[in-house]
Order: sequence, then C-alpha cells, then structure tokens
Amino acid sequence: MPDFDIGTVATPVSDTGLISIGGFAPVSFADWPGEIAAVIFCQGCPWDCGYCHNPDLIPANAPSRYGWDQILGFLRERRGLLDGVVFSGGEPLLQKNLPAAMAAVRELGFRLGLHTGGAYPARFRQVLPLLDWVGFDIKAAPEDYADLTHSRRSGTDAMESFRLLRQSGVAFETRTTLDPYFFTPPRLLRLEQTIRALGLSAHRMQDYRETGTRLRQA
Repeated sequence: MPDFDIGTVATPVSDTGLISIGGFAPVSFADWPGEIAAVIFCQGCPWDCGYCHNPDLIPANAPSRYGWDQILGFLRERRGLLDGVVFSGGEPLLQKNLPAAMAAVRELGFRLGLHTGGAYPARFRQVLPLLDWVGFDIKAAPEDYADLTHSRRSGTDAMESFRLLRQSGVAFETRTTLDPYFFTPPRLLRLEQTIRALGLSAHRMQDYRETGTRLRQA
C-alpha cells in the first residue's frame, strides 16, 4: 500500500468529519484512470477476501494513522496540483462519516473518486451524489461471494450497490481479481455469465499477485 508520512498519530483525532485512515498516497497516476489523484486508504473492511493486498487495512478497530486535519491541511497545499482525491481501503463505505469527509474535500475544489466493493448499499446511495468516478469491484458471481468474503449478505449487497451505481449516472470502472486459489472452473464460468448478464463489455480482469497478501507478506 503506498504511503507518505505527513505526521502520523497514535490515536484517532476527535473531529466532526473524521474517518479512520490507515494510509495515504500523496500522488497516484494509477488509482483513477486519466487523473492525478491523492489516495486516502480508509481503515476497516467487513469482508475478508484471501487475495487482499492490504490485509492490514481489514481490522476496523485499528487506530487511525492520520488526523483528519492533517489530511485536509496537506490537500489545501495541493490545490491546483492534483485533479482529485480517491477514497480507497479497506472498504471506505464502512466509515459512517464518509459523506462529511467527502464533502469537506469537495469544498477544497477536488473531484472525488471511490474504490468500493459495495458492502453498504444505503451508505453508497448517500455518497453517490458527491462522486465523479467509482472503481467498483465485482468479486465473483453473486452466489459465490460468501465463500470469498466470508460474509453471508455480501453478494446481495454488492449487486444492490452496483444497481444504484448504474442508475446514478456516475462514471465507473468494474474489475475482478482472478484469484487462482478461489476461482475454480465452475466459479469462473459463473463470473463470466454474471459479467455478460450485466452487460459489462469493458470489465477488467486483474491478474492475481501473491506478493503483499497474507499468503506472502512483502
């Protein structure tokens, strides 16, 4: 996970717009196609995918590494130099104060992007009006989600979130990480059928990389 030391804190800072932040990248050319963006890595995820490259971001109770005022201060100094800010994770929608955090960043003049698996449809509905772009992970066919995420409702929630995204008119990209430890031929076939049924002709299949996962930390 890219990171940049702008002064870490041992415990979260009490702040109206606070979100728990596990990492921060001051500039990225890869997290939002065609945009130069800073990336805020939100702490915590309700899902437990074996291929996750940021497993340190899964625990929701880990202390925030940055105060929200630190992030806003850094972004104020980068106005005119960055196109936007991406909220990534972890799962950013786990953060109850995400709408307030996004609104604060938009007030600084930045465009907003979000990386999500759609774990919380109601919260996703709240933030969609603030967004310019979404990178949406379609992790598997709906019936196979629970085996991958270890969360019973994950397939239902993900598909409802994607329905909301499509209705919103917000620009988006969809992608799947092809974990060879998970995708047996039947599961891969069901995924392909799901992608076709959703009409996602530009869907991106990401290669699995073991480095950085819990199988091989690096």
